[in-house]
Amino acid sequence: MNSIKEIYKIGRGPSSSHTMGPERACLYMLEKYRAANCFEVTLYGSLAKTGYGHRTDYAITQTFGELPCRITRDSVTRDIAHPNTMDISAIRDGVLLGRERIYSVGGGDIRVEGEKERQGEREIYPHSHFTDIADYCSENGLSLAQYVYRFEGEEIKKHLADVWTQMKLTVRAGLAAEGVLPGGLNVKRRAKQLAKAGQRERNLVKKENFYICAYAYAACEENANGERMVTAPTCGASGVLPAVLYYEKQQFGVEKKEIIDALAVAGLFGQVIKTNASVSGAEAGCQAEVGSACSMAAAALSALHGLTVSQTECAAEVAMEHFLGLTCDPVGGLVQIPCIERNAVAALRAYNAASLSEVVYDNRKVSFDLVIDTMYATGRDLSACYRETADGGLAKLYVKNFD
Repeated sequence: MNSIKEIYKIGRGPSSSHTMGPERACLYMLEKYRAANCFEVTLYGSLAKTGYGHRTDYAITQTFGELPCRITRDSVTRDIAHPNTMDISAIRDGVLLGRERIYSVGGGDIRVEGEKERQGEREIYPHSHFTDIADYCSENGLSLAQYVYRFEGEEIKKHLADVWTQMKLTVRAGLAAEGVLPGGLNVKRRAKQLAKAGQRERNLVKKENFYICAYAYAACEENANGERMVTAPTCGASGVLPAVLYYEKQQFGVEKKEIIDALAVAGLFGQVIKTNASVSGAEAGCQAEVGSACSMAAAALSALHGLTVSQTECAAEVAMEHFLGLTCDPVGGLVQIPCIERNAVAALRAYNAASLSEVVYDNRKVSFDLVIDTMYATGRDLSACYRETADGGLAKLYVKNFD
């Protein structure tokens, strides 16, 4: 299993698979074909259907800079190995230098057809399933955070510290911002308003719920605006983990070391999901994005509150189990409706899952590995119209109100 650095990437939104992935693909082509003075890009599947709303075209043209680039969308071809597929041709004075088929596999990562490894990726961990990780921790008297540090080395803490710094900056920027998000849906920023609602006494909803939601909205609204953020594990699900960590910091004053340990544990669960299933909405629906983020957040909360390995596994499993079947149906191909709201709901659900796990963990029947296998199988069974194509669900039935 590879490093948890794959889970946490710092970059610009609004989509890890539709902007960050294509950007990396273009950088790969620039490096491999340095003599090229022109490029042609063909987008397939989800990239073709929702790429415009996710600013895929912008990411591609910005990466190639002054070099001419022609972009074509092919939403008809279905015989592709991954729904986020792109062909890039490198050309020099009208002569084809080479063509590569590249897959944007989620979380900003890419795979080049015919290549086994990408950009220095290598196996870091000897285990890829949580059952084996838990057994190893038990045999060696390790916590889950200690397990991460044993195989990643102490240097991973520096990366996690940078991740936490960016998460805080993103939430704070989102809380201060006002106005309307770009894209034409006229979605107003709500983070600041939600934070203010948390200052007042409420009968129906606990005050703290408004703060948690405000932090999730803040991170997601910054992502939707194309600002800097952290994939956790994707751009579209980047509000869940920062929301719970920021709330724990604000409410309980948890130390930076504790936050870094929690990020290590959350990243471990995210990498297990990515290794054995997917974190791509185009491949397995929103359960793979927001569901994975909820699992990670539940695991982080468990680490912060000193739960056992078994309780932490239970929390992550419960979190994912109740997102099974969740469709990815972004209205207008934008990471706004229903994505932002889903992040807030998932942040609250992470608390529910962690709380339940303290009591029910010793009688659970479903392992984390099993629920991840189930998620992936369910995602592959979903109709393509519910896997980030904007052809079904809310994306299909939503009618924009021009009044």
